[in-house]
Amino acid sequence: MAELFTPFLTAFILAYILRPAFLWLERRQLPASLAALLSVVFGLGVMIAILGLFIGLLKTELPLIKAQLPEWIANTQAWLGPKLSEFHIDLDWGALKTAASQKISAHISDNANALVSGTLETVLMSGSSVIAGFVNSVLIVFVMFYLLIDWQHFFGLIKKMVPLRAQETVRHLAMHADGLLSQYLNGMVIVIAIMSAFYSVGLILIGIQGAVALGIFTALMIVIPYIGIALGLSLALLSALLQFGPQYEIIAVLALYGLGQFIEGFVLTPRLVGERIGLHPVAVLFSLLLFGKLFGFFGILLALPISAVALVLVQYLWSVYTQSSWYKK
Repeated sequence: MAELFTPFLTAFILAYILRPAFLWLERRQLPASLAALLSVVFGLGVMIAILGLFIGLLKTELPLIKAQLPEWIANTQAWLGPKLSEFHIDLDWGALKTAASQKISAHISDNANALVSGTLETVLMSGSSVIAGFVNSVLIVFVMFYLLIDWQHFFGLIKKMVPLRAQETVRHLAMHADGLLSQYLNGMVIVIAIMSAFYSVGLILIGIQGAVALGIFTALMIVIPYIGIALGLSLALLSALLQFGPQYEIIAVLALYGLGQFIEGFVLTPRLVGERIGLHPVAVLFSLLLFGKLFGFFGILLALPISAVALVLVQYLWSVYTQSSWYKK
């Protein structure tokens, strides 16, 4: 069922994110269909730009790995060799360098374009995967377009399905969830923009190649708690290690990301996003695992927003339960 619902869930979430742009265009006296079309084009443009950013990051990182790894091994030998000799541990550094170079040449392409081409060739060998991917993409765009146009009508039909005695409660819960999600999304956009500039400038000052792409990538990964910042830090450390070896730049990267985490976690997020959605860290990890298993990488991105809605429902049900006569008796 996850394969069936994923395109519709994706379209609904994207339509919700793009709805402010749609309403802004409608207020400019544009027809609803044209406003929806422009909103969809804008959303697709942002997604393509992010994909181009990742490819640009690969273009920077992959040649560095091939070019700098032998030199890094030599630097490691000069730094670590004497220390190992004190414990009578001798490594064949020449064989290690040769083996590493052969493995790198065999498994990593010269540039990201060749890597993407190889990936596309692998995908194209499976006709069913291509057809399924194309159909899902068209379906997402189609559903997203009509959701933007018929948003009020769609929720009007849902409202008619709710019993009259429960409509006020459902409306209150929906407004609460919408306010929470709006605060989360708007705040995260501002936080990502600020942290993109922070990490990019910091990495440029350190001298990391591809600093802008790496800084924006790290800021975008903030939406995935714990995992995102760990991934961004790992890539930054790898870049510094490949470029400079085990030098002070490693400490500079650690200090930059430590300061970034402090600014994001203790200054920006509390002020712009609030305390995120009030989930316990264990609940956050559980939601990441659950939605990642159900909907893949896209589910990981949606884990916190969906959990926010679930939290509103759980809090309401808990209040009803604790106020019930059965509980009090």
